[in-house]
Amino acid sequence: MTPVSVIEGSSPIILGLPHTGTFVPPNVWAELNPIGRDLADTDWHVDRLYDGVVDGLTTVRANFHRYVIDANRDPSGASLYPGQNTTTLVPLTDFEGRDIWQSAPDQDEIEARRVAFHAPYHVAMQAQIERVLATHGVVILFDCHSIRGRIPFLFDGQLPDLNVGTDYGVTCDPRIEAAMWQDCQNAPGYSAVLNGRFRGGWTVRHYSAPDQNRHTIQLELAQSTYLSAQTPPWTYDPDKAGALREQLSQILQTLADLAPTLKGTS
Repeated sequence: MTPVSVIEGSSPIILGLPHTGTFVPPNVWAELNPIGRDLADTDWHVDRLYDGVVDGLTTVRANFHRYVIDANRDPSGASLYPGQNTTTLVPLTDFEGRDIWQSAPDQDEIEARRVAFHAPYHVAMQAQIERVLATHGVVILFDCHSIRGRIPFLFDGQLPDLNVGTDYGVTCDPRIEAAMWQDCQNAPGYSAVLNGRFRGGWTVRHYSAPDQNRHTIQLELAQSTYLSAQTPPWTYDPDKAGALREQLSQILQTLADLAPTLKGTS
């Protein structure tokens, strides 16, 4: 199994897909308990949702499941959201706070997974950022995520449909945040929030350098926007997804059109 799949495109935009993979090595699978083996916390079908939504996008996709190791967590193990419930570099619980392991991995095992899976993903991501930046003079990393709309362990109430994260405006030029936020607010039939519960994960924070023309932004989707139900078998709803893809196309085309105006201006 190749840990990461890359499709090189001609656009200034890179899509990051850290949580759509479902591969679990046999030795890791053997240590998961029945709850863990459900793989419920996958960003189900997000790769399909974004496929071809705008021409020329580069994609960097982790093929391994986040229970193996989470490609969107700090490899040092530092918490993504200090003081809030969240999952770790190698999660010990699912999003409901339930144990997922028969035998939790020790530090040596976590380090082995970091080398085998986490590191190759980020080597690939760094290479694509450098390639796109060299080609266009600017790069926008758009990190793609989805999650169930109600998870009391992680947040109260119902999650908005479109959750935009820029770490409170730190990770990108203000014009990127403003343009994307306007498109989300104008998306008919969808609720939206800017820097709410999900303000941008480790990937978005790690690669951002707006003063060097490297901009990052995250979109966390409520899975009700494109799945038939937020329960197994996590069925992709073509009608819902088709409507959402129109909005994603608008958002990404807006950013692609904006990108050339950002070069050397940060």
